[in-house]
Order: sequence, then C-alpha cells, then structure tokens
Amino acid sequence: MKLILLATLAFAASTFAQSVKSNIPYVENGHARHVLDIYAPANAKNLPVVFWIHGGGWSQGDKTDVKLKPQWFMGKGFMVVSTNYRLLPEVDMGTLTRDVAKAFGWMEKHIAEYGGDPKRVLVGGHSAGAQLAALLCTDDRYLKTEGASFDCLIGCVPVDGDTYDVPAIIETAETRLRVHHLPPRVNGHREKFGGTPEKHIDFSAVTHVAKGKGIPPFLILHVAAHPDTSAQAARLGNALKEAGVPTTVFGAKDTSHVKLNDDLGLPDDPATKALDAFVVGVLKK
Repeated sequence: MKLILLATLAFAASTFAQSVKSNIPYVENGHARHVLDIYAPANAKNLPVVFWIHGGGWSQGDKTDVKLKPQWFMGKGFMVVSTNYRLLPEVDMGTLTRDVAKAFGWMEKHIAEYGGDPKRVLVGGHSAGAQLAALLCTDDRYLKTEGASFDCLIGCVPVDGDTYDVPAIIETAETRLRVHHLPPRVNGHREKFGGTPEKHIDFSAVTHVAKGKGIPPFLILHVAAHPDTSAQAARLGNALKEAGVPTTVFGAKDTSHVKLNDDLGLPDDPATKALDAFVVGVLKK
C-alpha cells in the first residue's frame, strides 16, 4: 500500500503544476490556528472550490492532513481550501464551529483572488470534520453570521462521522458501558458537546434538516463494518432523503476509520469511485 501511495503521489506531483498558499490568516490578528491553506492548479480561474475540515476529535488534527485530496480534486477541476480552527478544551464547541464558519466566510469573500468561484463550493471533512461539515451545510445560521448562505453550496461530503445525531451517540456509548459494567468515559461526547440536552440537539445536523432550506446534495461516506458510524450515516441520510435532499450513503468495505479518509484519491478505491460519481453529478447542475 505504501508503494501504491508513493507512486500515486509522484504521479500527482508530475501531472499538476500547482501552487500552495500556506497559513493564510482568515481572522485579522487572530489565533495561531486561524489560518488556512489553498491548493490551486497553475493559472486557476473561476474554479469550483472544496472547503475541507480536518478531523481529530475536535481536540487535535491539522489542515495539512489532506493526503491525496488536493491532487485528486484538482484533477477534477477544483481548487482546495483546507482550514484549521481552535480546538477543545481551549475553546468550547460553539466557538470552534464559529471558527470554521469564519474560515468559510473569508474563503467566499477572497477565493476569487486565488482563482476560485465563491458560488460553487463543496464542503467536506473527516470524523470530527464530518460533523462540522454536515452542521455547516444544514444549520444555515453559521454561514449567515459570516455573510454567506447555502446558495453557494454545491455539495457536502462528510466522511465517517459518528455525531450527526449527538444525543443518539451519547445514549449508544453510555448504554454500552453501563450494560457491560464499565466506568463512564471522561470527557466523552456528553461533555464535548456542552453538557446539556439542548446543546446536544443543537449541534446535531439532523436537527436542522428541513425542506426548502437549500441544503446541498450529500454524499455520506462511512466504514461499513463500524456500527456507530454506519448507524449515524443512515440516520443523517434518512433525514436528508425525507426532506427531499439528494443523498447517497456509501458504506466502504475492508477499510477503517483512518484508512477510508487516507485512501480517498487512490486509483480503484471504491469510496473514491463513489466520490467521483458524486462530483460529476454536482458539477453538472
């Protein structure tokens, strides 16, 4: 697998003349993590944009952990913005989410300067980033605060998230521990998402799904063998479909939480093929 990855990276590097603009501040005089990276083909002009949100349990991770995605998406005619945001426990979940929205707002205002089309944005993320991506694309309050709206969204690709319905994952995890006579987790989802039922509901993408909001099409990728991310993917997918939002739920086999994300962009990877079909579809609209 390492040889395949190295060969693919070498091919991507030789195929695409690109520019990488690193650590661009999206908040004036902000925090060290108020920065993003922009990957663009040479001479980019009016290209659709991928806005990518890294994972790491909301307490770690970095915008540079994008693996093959920039090269793959540029091969499909996109440019890529990968953002950092402040992390738990330095800030709370609301502040963290608003950081991501601020990065999005900066991107929409400035991406044309780098060759991007601010009216054609695909939002994606892995793990914690999947929760943030799904929330950003269903709860329009975050984008509205930054002067943006769902009108610019062409799609959303959350990858193997387990918190699209936060109360459900809290109940699942805590029941599992209780029935097996195991101690409760320290700083689990209950605490991370604010400690109250109201906050747990509000940070759940499924809470905000409704008809007529302009929610973009979704491709929900998950590990087929993982009971929690599979259940959460089905939960979000069903809510979106009931609201009339075009939605594909794809369960990847013979993979893992990390591998599913890392392999996106590899030749013959099944999840990448599903992503390819999704991208082709949203670009036609």
